[in-house]
Amino acid sequence: MARKDDLGRAGEQRAVEHVTALGWRVLDRNWRCREGELDVVALDGSTTVVVEVKTRSSLAFGHPLDAITPRKLARLRRLAGAWCAAHPVGASAARALRIDVIAVVAGPAGTTLDHLRAVG
Repeated sequence: MARKDDLGRAGEQRAVEHVTALGWRVLDRNWRCREGELDVVALDGSTTVVVEVKTRSSLAFGHPLDAITPRKLARLRRLAGAWCAAHPVGASAARALRIDVIAVVAGPAGTTLDHLRAVG
């Protein structure tokens, strides 16, 4: 399990580096509440972006994006609302809210990153 946790942390770090390189400001990482956890919350201009990060070491069990189901998106929307309620100053600075997904595949041949914007 430790290897899987390390892989997940490495994928989240790669995602943070990616959004930072885009000029986004990271507001929160691994934010938790009763309903669950948000991997990354960032500010893209005036838009608050909830970033779900999915990391895998190979495609043997499918692409990481395959894990983003309608049920998962509904949960992310609820968590995004909870984050905004818990951070009214940060949320009010943003005019919009968006959910993005970043898929990281970190395998022996190298690391790939796919970024889907506005998925839900």
